[in-house]
Amino acid sequence: QVPPYVFFFMCCASYRIHSIFVLRLFNDPVAMAILFLAVNLFLEERWSWGCLLFSLAVSVKMNVLLFAPGLLFLLLQRFGLLGCIPKLGICALLQVVLGLPFLLENPVGYLSRSFDLGRRFEFKWTVNWRCLPEEVFQHRAFHALLLLAHLAGLLLFALRRWHRSKESILSLLKDPAERKHPSPPLSVNNILWQASEVCHLNAPAQIVFVLFSSNFLGVCCSRSLHYQFYVWYFHTLPYLLWCTPTSRLAHMPKVLLLGVIELCWNTYPSTVCSSLSLHICHGLILLQLWYGTAPLPAPQPPQPSRKPAALSRKAQ
Repeated sequence: QVPPYVFFFMCCASYRIHSIFVLRLFNDPVAMAILFLAVNLFLEERWSWGCLLFSLAVSVKMNVLLFAPGLLFLLLQRFGLLGCIPKLGICALLQVVLGLPFLLENPVGYLSRSFDLGRRFEFKWTVNWRCLPEEVFQHRAFHALLLLAHLAGLLLFALRRWHRSKESILSLLKDPAERKHPSPPLSVNNILWQASEVCHLNAPAQIVFVLFSSNFLGVCCSRSLHYQFYVWYFHTLPYLLWCTPTSRLAHMPKVLLLGVIELCWNTYPSTVCSSLSLHICHGLILLQLWYGTAPLPAPQPPQPSRKPAALSRKAQ
């Protein structure tokens, strides 16, 4: 789906990504590399091994949990409620095994520090919320608002963009064999281009689209984005931009969006202009994802003509 020249920007024109991978040696690239290995296993229908690597990526950096809502949706779609419990058990078991030495020594300290979801971020490092006063940035009400926005976005995408079956979304809890409208097998991104040029996913949940859009929603609603967090979604941006028809957003504006996002992440320290520009770019990507993957309208039966059809001379 992605034009070849876009990969020039991915490979050669991202100073910040080169810095994160090579110069700074953050653990974010390690976590994302393991995550992408897990995605490849999901595409090959090796769900158990994929869940194992997904949990391993979470153990390196908890940002991988932003993919978790999409993965849960895919597991329910593929296996139903009872079928996905063993896969979730694999994820949980690996976390227990890796944390066992610390759980035996100081379980309270390990759990409170390893899964500290309420920690405060320093305002001087934020890339995305420099446009706000520091008091608002640190306020609990603002954090709660972002969490509500994140949950609302996930719910809307799950109901209107990920779930493509004619049945209710609650049908995902059933065994796939017992559903009235069995879904076609999940695929990488089988997109049908219709005459209306609306992007229609022919499977109820496409693996790459569901996982990448789930992560992107989390990035958009993050309480703070530091410079090393760019790698959380950098390699998914070309797919998110080009998985929709160019009629929704042409090639050059999409390349321009990549360039502006790169510029925002390379502005140090961040400014009001750079953070606002980043939010505008994120908003445009969300809009084109929402409208570019809209379900196709139901075909309308042809309206009967009031006048009888004229007969040809030969027929007369």
